[in-house]
Amino acid sequence: MLVESRRIRDRYRLLEPIGGGAMGTVWRAQDEKLDRTVAIKELLLPHDHDEHRTEEAKNRAMREARIAARLQHSHAITVFAVLEEEDRPWLIMEYLPSKSLAVQIREEPASVDDAIRVGAQISSALAGAHRVGIVHRDVKPANILVAEDGTAKITDFGISRAIGDVKLTATGEIAGTPAYLAPEVARGEDVSFAADVFSLGATLYAAVEGQPPYGTADNPIALLYKASSGEIEPPVKAGRLTPLLLRMLAGEPAGRPTMDEVEQELRALLADDEPGVPVLAATIPETEPAVVPDVPAAVTVPVGEVTAVSPGARKGLIAVGAGAALLCVAVVVAILLVVRQKAPQDNAGSLPPAQPSTSASSTPSPSDSPSASPSPTPPASSSSVPTTSPTVSPVSSTKDAAQALSAYYALLPGNPAEAWNLLTPHFKATRNQTYESYRSFWGQHKRVDATGVKEVAPGRVTAHVLYDGGKGETDTFTMVQVNGVWMIDAQS
Repeated sequence: MLVESRRIRDRYRLLEPIGGGAMGTVWRAQDEKLDRTVAIKELLLPHDHDEHRTEEAKNRAMREARIAARLQHSHAITVFAVLEEEDRPWLIMEYLPSKSLAVQIREEPASVDDAIRVGAQISSALAGAHRVGIVHRDVKPANILVAEDGTAKITDFGISRAIGDVKLTATGEIAGTPAYLAPEVARGEDVSFAADVFSLGATLYAAVEGQPPYGTADNPIALLYKASSGEIEPPVKAGRLTPLLLRMLAGEPAGRPTMDEVEQELRALLADDEPGVPVLAATIPETEPAVVPDVPAAVTVPVGEVTAVSPGARKGLIAVGAGAALLCVAVVVAILLVVRQKAPQDNAGSLPPAQPSTSASSTPSPSDSPSASPSPTPPASSSSVPTTSPTVSPVSSTKDAAQALSAYYALLPGNPAEAWNLLTPHFKATRNQTYESYRSFWGQHKRVDATGVKEVAPGRVTAHVLYDGGKGETDTFTMVQVNGVWMIDAQS
């Protein structure tokens, strides 16, 4: 039968297949009633025609439509309707002329800037999904579509699960693609929003590194075993995206940021980009299937495996102080720069590097300041901080991240000025931190002890921090090297 002769409900004319998977085919089609191009996912029922499996497949398709309909977002593919024709479900979806991120990175790894721009868009859609209780569960490059104008959208919520909904995935099956699975999911534990954070981190990692964080393997079971361990290959090409990636790829869910936080940090990074530069701009034949050839397929084959080319102030390292005027200015500038995206939902913009303070009212004494040379006294400023020259720090001689963290706490509470220099501008910005609030916090304590300091992953260090001999807390830190000096970039 000719493709041109096939019509669904005497309205949708099937033009050509543009994607597919084990459970179905995605078609580019024409909605003849509204005169628009749409993508239609055709669910192929089990070959054995088992009545129970057939009904389960239909339920999955209906559930996918209901879940997708709950999410109306500019960076998520819209599902318009679900129909039953020829005794199987058909999903009518938005069509986006595009190329999947999987195809793009197979051709050439993305630049860091491109990955950040794609990540900012997709994290906004996933953050929206999480706010309405939806976990995608299969975030991967093949499910991210990038149009020629730089618009990125996530598709295929087919194996997603709304929190509180009945789980329809068969017992013993693992939903998702092994190369991008969070460790807890690979071990068969419950899936949470944090799993999507990991998978998006793994996707952005693959975009810049050219392969998933677990590496590659021909055997899906072998890859699943590697995923369950949570051991990743440290990124080497991610540049300024590295600190965020390492936090997103934390082995334990509690160590990862929320998707809202991911979006905010990616948008802050966007402020450094040139406005108007397209995201991974490339032309695409509309027949290009969104398939990842170098990564094993998902362990299970629910309808979602069809790939559519369619379209806290907390006691701890830092006490959060009131935002200074300088931070407010930086945030405004960041918002103005991100002209292509919606404004961030908080004021955690990037701070400029801390400058030497000479204000008599807010500067630490010369013995406390890492700056050895006095400087003229300008008008007082409440946002003044000591210089941040890392070369004067004893941490520069440490061999690894764990030693660096121990050396940091050895400076406190007696030498906050020196310790302040071992925090990255990103850390200070995301905590709305000023030197005055930092010094005030440590001035409340007489002693701090960091015990059990251990590097649990590249650049990830855990420690039990005890204040004044009282009750302590266990924290996880992200450590990065700046000009050969270990610095603290994040804490959770």
